[in-house]
Amino acid sequence: METGLFGVIVDMSVLLWAAVGLGGLLVLPPLAAWLAGVRYIPNDKVGIVEKLWSRQGSVAEGRLIASRGEAGYEMRLLRGGLHFGFWPWQYRIHKTSLTVVPQGKIGYVFARDGRPVDSDQTLARVVECNDFQDARTFLSGKGGEHMCVGQRGRQRAILREGVYAINLALFVVITEDCVYRLGMMSQHESQMIDKWRQMLQAAHGFDPIVVGAAPIIHIGDPDDSRDAGDTIGVVTVHDGPTLDPGQIIAPPVGLDDNAMHHHSNFQDIEAFLRAGGRRGRQFAVLTDGTYFINRWFASVELIPKKVVPIGHVGVVVSYFGKEGSDLSGDAFRHGERVASGERGVQASTLSPGKYAFNDYAGHVHLVPTTNFVLHWITGRTESHKYDESLKSIDLVTADAYEPALPLSVVVHIDYQKAASVVQRFGDVKKLITQTLDPLLSAYFRDIAHKKTMLELLHDRDSIQAEARHELQRKFSEFDIELVDVLIGKPETQEATGEIELLLEQLRLRQLSQEQVLTYQQQCAASEKLKTLKMAQAQAEMQTDLTRSKVEIEIAKNRGEAELEQARMRAEQTVVDAEAEHRKHLLMAEAEGKAKTLLGEGESTRVALEGEAQASVLRKQIDSYGDPRLYAVSMVSKYLARSRQPLVPQQVFTSGAAADGNCGRLEQGPLSILIELLLAEKLGLDPKLNGNADSMEHALSNATTSQA
Repeated sequence: METGLFGVIVDMSVLLWAAVGLGGLLVLPPLAAWLAGVRYIPNDKVGIVEKLWSRQGSVAEGRLIASRGEAGYEMRLLRGGLHFGFWPWQYRIHKTSLTVVPQGKIGYVFARDGRPVDSDQTLARVVECNDFQDARTFLSGKGGEHMCVGQRGRQRAILREGVYAINLALFVVITEDCVYRLGMMSQHESQMIDKWRQMLQAAHGFDPIVVGAAPIIHIGDPDDSRDAGDTIGVVTVHDGPTLDPGQIIAPPVGLDDNAMHHHSNFQDIEAFLRAGGRRGRQFAVLTDGTYFINRWFASVELIPKKVVPIGHVGVVVSYFGKEGSDLSGDAFRHGERVASGERGVQASTLSPGKYAFNDYAGHVHLVPTTNFVLHWITGRTESHKYDESLKSIDLVTADAYEPALPLSVVVHIDYQKAASVVQRFGDVKKLITQTLDPLLSAYFRDIAHKKTMLELLHDRDSIQAEARHELQRKFSEFDIELVDVLIGKPETQEATGEIELLLEQLRLRQLSQEQVLTYQQQCAASEKLKTLKMAQAQAEMQTDLTRSKVEIEIAKNRGEAELEQARMRAEQTVVDAEAEHRKHLLMAEAEGKAKTLLGEGESTRVALEGEAQASVLRKQIDSYGDPRLYAVSMVSKYLARSRQPLVPQQVFTSGAAADGNCGRLEQGPLSILIELLLAEKLGLDPKLNGNADSMEHALSNATTSQA
């Protein structure tokens, strides 16, 4: 049993020694190679050599990289492959990855060693060192020239996309993805580099500047987005000589024919500085394109292009340029106008279009050249916002009313006088608020003081015409043209209804006038209607009128036999003619007049007939010589026509004689008439008869009865 256990232990020992021997065979060659100074660097890495000791001692004070064989980090860099002679007791090899700058990105370099930068420098100058891959050339310079020696600190040169073998003991490369640096850095240095990286990320410094590639949305006006082509880049340089006293914008450089001064839109920093470029905000701007600019050297702000819309001109107030001479003349005492390129209000204006205008180097005042409306109406404004602070004009009338007058004014500015307007007033809005507003307010208040409220309402047209004429003259003094003045309805600030009451009175007055005119027209229409009716009646009664005329003629002919009847007919005809003439004027008056004339004619006819009959009777009586004879003649005519017998068959008599005798009866009137008739027939004298008185009495009675 013990023998078996011992055998097992022996077997395990053999296996252990065999494994150790095999491991030794695997470890001993690399270990031997390491001890022999052989080093292997993978192809995706580089080796940074650190000499632990040297007979030349350590690097000089203030230096980090050994350039003369001293102990410290060496300039040389080990690329992929086997390298010999690096004894482990003298050298330490730091393997780091290759530096990679992604496609379309920018890498920034910080040099830990080199000459110190000058006092007026912010960044280290650009030297030829194969994109920081040749540390020896960077530290020693090319050809030994002092200006070719690299400087420590942040570098002006940048790395474009690619893979670089860079000595990270000398350089720190900052990219968007990571920071390429040697791990043995101080905490303070690492924190500073991380801070730079954060600042570059916040400023999108790892991306190239792209002008005109994306829309820009203005702060405060999110709905106003411009197209990609409507942006420019304003450059602010953070390195180089400072500006001269009194300057706020760096002048453009590199515009001459010297190729060494062409800085390719701030991408060639050394050429920019050679051409005399200054630090600060630049007058020259970046237009559409892509630019690889070191953000440590210059920052770029994208702003919209200046757009001068149709119907406007742009008056340029330049903050940049030399001091110019006044072009406005000695008579104009409201500032100076200068030529293009000079500092001040430039006489030439920008016509409608888009301009790459640097807003930090000047300002463009848009002046409308088309007619625009200004409202002096509380709570109302146009889209141009020039009248947003205007309100209705407060008035006091002659009869102590206090209305608010709404007013609209149409204004035009000549494009050739736009610079003069800006020079005089600053801008269009100041012109309106500081000049036109008090001018119009004072003018209409003066008018209101002389007018009652009703006059102000009723005489609006004349007030408006007078205001147009007077204000056109005043506006022309300010180089602007007044097109028209439009006055609205005055309103009271409180709901007292006073103006409404006045308007109601005006409405009633106008209504009364209209009613008078209406009644006059109705009267005229009634007269025309009467004339029409009369004409229609005449047309309808034409036959009757013709017949009546014929009858009148017949009556005239008959009147010739009877003179008085003819006269009546003639007068009647005259009356009818006059009545017809009057009918054509007023129907009512004509009818009344016709009736009156007809009545007068009838009475005249009756009178004339009576006169004629009386005249005929008188002639007949005169022909008999004695009225009694005429009466006897008439009685005899009637008795001849009578159906009763003249001599009654029976006679009854009674009575006594006049003298009391019964021999002779008293005779009646009839008997007396008969006696007279018989006496005439017999040729006797009626007067011889003793009854003459009785006969005269009977004749008188008979005549009266006939009448």
